[in-house]
Amino acid sequence: VQLQASGGGLVQAGGSLSLSCAASGRTFSNKIVGWFRQAPGKEREFVAGIAWTGVTSYVDSVKGRFTISRDKAKNTVYLQMNSLKPEDTAVYYCAAAPPLAVIATTPSRYNFWGQGTQVTVSS
Repeated sequence: VQLQASGGGLVQAGGSLSLSCAASGRTFSNKIVGWFRQAPGKEREFVAGIAWTGVTSYVDSVKGRFTISRDKAKNTVYLQMNSLKPEDTAVYYCAAAPPLAVIATTPSRYNFWGQGTQVTVSS
């Protein structure tokens, strides 16, 4: 599976951005898709994930602000980010994992990665 992440940019605190992760080669159909982020000097962090069943999972810091969704017809997963904060600034990556019993939050469980897209939130 080849993944293409897009939609990053510069936004003021309180603003919104929508990220997209498009798959090619194979479909997402039965895979878990996750969004991760990595800020300078920090480890890659799980942000949100969605299973093929539609079940979702979020890190506590984005609950109520971010929404992950998928469009099976377009083979695309989205991350809608609202009420952005400066601490959300990072490179955001999408990744795909085999169908697991739970949505993995560890990067090593994901075997396909997109190239990353920069999100910068100014104060």
